[in-house]
Amino acid sequence: MKIKVWFALALLVVCTSAIAQDAKQQPKMDPQMQAMMDAWMKYMTPSEGHKMMDGMVGTWDTKVTAWMMPGQPPMTSTGVSETTWIMDGRYIQEKANGQFMGQPFHGMGITGYDNAKKQYVGTWVDNMGTGIMTSTGNTTDGKTWSFKGSSTDPMTGKDAPSEMKITVVDHDHYTAEMWGPAPDGKMFKMMEIAYSRKK
Repeated sequence: MKIKVWFALALLVVCTSAIAQDAKQQPKMDPQMQAMMDAWMKYMTPSEGHKMMDGMVGTWDTKVTAWMMPGQPPMTSTGVSETTWIMDGRYIQEKANGQFMGQPFHGMGITGYDNAKKQYVGTWVDNMGTGIMTSTGNTTDGKTWSFKGSSTDPMTGKDAPSEMKITVVDHDHYTAEMWGPAPDGKMFKMMEIAYSRKK
């Protein structure tokens, strides 16, 4: 049912835009329909929230530091990450390639800003699992971002919580830190990725 409603609204946006080229031909809408149209247009138009993500666009050298358990020495690896705008400036897509535990690593994430919910939304998939990590987050200044999400715990088959913090150092550097539950359930720092813009 939702799909039909969204499709109808999308069709209405397209038709109204075409008709609006000639103001004399534009049909008069009732207030409720006009309010729906206005909300839809605001929802679909890239906003300041989208512009804040522009600093993450580019090709980056990455250094990954990962901890399998609290107190254990970290594992490190390097890679390359490319982030581009997709869907006409509504989302950024990151494609990451590197090594993890001696095996090739490939990952892809999509992050956007939901104008209606006024929050960032993200997904992540990679070749080290078969689930999809989802997250939501916010920033106040475009320099520090906080996300909370969940992904599948392969030991239990249930969702496990995750937290992520992104810190923009300058135009050419930023870091992403991730926390997840230890065996005792307490959150610990699992990973840190340092991004340096490729010259």
